[in-house]
Amino acid sequence: MDKYRKILRLHNEGASQRSIAQTIGCSRNTVSKTLGRFEASDLTWPLPEDMDDVELNRTLLERKEKVDSRKLPDFEHIQKELAKPGVTLTLLWKEYLANCRIANQQPYMYSQFCNLFDKFNTTTKASIHIPRTPGEIMEVDWAEKTSHIIDDITGEIIKVYLFVAVLPASRYAYVEAFVNMNQDFWMSAHVNAYRYFNGVARLTIPLNLRTNDTKSLKSEPQINKTYQEMAKHYGTEILSDRVKKPKVRTSVESEIGIISTWIIEALRESLCFTLKELNKEIKKKLVEYNNKPFQRCEGSRHSVYLNEEKPLLLPLPTSDFAVASWKVATVQFNYHVSVEKMNYSVPSEYIKCKVDVRISTNTVEIFYKQTRIASHSRLTGFSGQYSTTNDHMPEGHQASAQLSAKGLLKRASRIGEFTESVIEFLLKSARIEQQAYKSCLGILKLSDKYGVERLEAACRISWSTTKRPSYKRINLMLKNGSDKMTPLSL
Repeated sequence: MDKYRKILRLHNEGASQRSIAQTIGCSRNTVSKTLGRFEASDLTWPLPEDMDDVELNRTLLERKEKVDSRKLPDFEHIQKELAKPGVTLTLLWKEYLANCRIANQQPYMYSQFCNLFDKFNTTTKASIHIPRTPGEIMEVDWAEKTSHIIDDITGEIIKVYLFVAVLPASRYAYVEAFVNMNQDFWMSAHVNAYRYFNGVARLTIPLNLRTNDTKSLKSEPQINKTYQEMAKHYGTEILSDRVKKPKVRTSVESEIGIISTWIIEALRESLCFTLKELNKEIKKKLVEYNNKPFQRCEGSRHSVYLNEEKPLLLPLPTSDFAVASWKVATVQFNYHVSVEKMNYSVPSEYIKCKVDVRISTNTVEIFYKQTRIASHSRLTGFSGQYSTTNDHMPEGHQASAQLSAKGLLKRASRIGEFTESVIEFLLKSARIEQQAYKSCLGILKLSDKYGVERLEAACRISWSTTKRPSYKRINLMLKNGSDKMTPLSL
């Protein structure tokens, strides 16, 4: 006979729970639970004649489910609300409590509320609602796989690199090809990505890159000045990952793997001869990729971006960031700094000081202790050119700068034709006309000391005996009197 039936029989005969446990050879706890389940059931003793041991066991062991009258939260609504900035599960639970009071329904307590929500997330596995806040992060990296273009003259295969940017909350992506992974292209890629997304995320996370670091420290990488300047222009913050030991690795790496298949492999047989052609094809594939429906939930990357991400992005600034580079230079004794073989003036009081130089496409700016002290239009063409601001000169040089080539030639013509020829030669031989003014003025002032006749004679001799007359040569000639000893017929 089954032990449950024995327990019920002995109990009905008036035996105590202790004696029942000893008789059957079970614990007192088992006897107590069996009697409790019997009383909670609809059974009476004696048991029905047609009830066998299997049915008795099932009846005693099954538990009647209690009807839960508490209001079940709307977890889909909660899931969407959590994606918004500043919204927490505690806040949503309090709103749920308020709704229960209005509906006069019993609510779940906070711990049960959280457990039920966790079970909902586990069962739905919604790929859209990942734990990211829309508009908060843009992750960027270079793809490991490369694409290519073809040189239309030589037929050479030229490797190109793909920049990938992802908004993790919607997984909306941007891809662009570049011939190099240097800093200029890195900055241009960011500018183009912000423009494509039509907004700016509050954090920009570059993954495992040296492009953006000046130093790779164990604790915290040092972001270079140009990257910081770009972030400030767009109102975002750079959260740099440690090189080779990344702390943040999520969406962009996953998306890069998918994009590599979707775009790079799809274009592996393409015949693109320019980067422009390749990026045009990439853009077509990118539109397909972002509009491809999700497999496990409704919508696409593009639809989630439009509905949930785009409204929360920071607005774009009125103008794009002008990509610039920085270098450190020392102000020379001629109160100029040399930048890419061109020379730009600064105020003369900064001679021998170290300054920071910002070089953009059209402008060269010079800073001393984070204060801008000079700005010039960027020089192009042959090297060695000078860009000089009169206010930067010492007072003595400013007087010379007021001279003009026309005025110098006019003064020289009054002395004589050879003096005029020497002055004209000096003005034309200088790369920058103003650079010759000091020498020309020095030669003309020699007439005050030695007279116009001797100066004309010295200029004639210098013009006849050398291809490059100079102030030094003419001054030495007048000083030692060789202009008097040279025959006039020379």
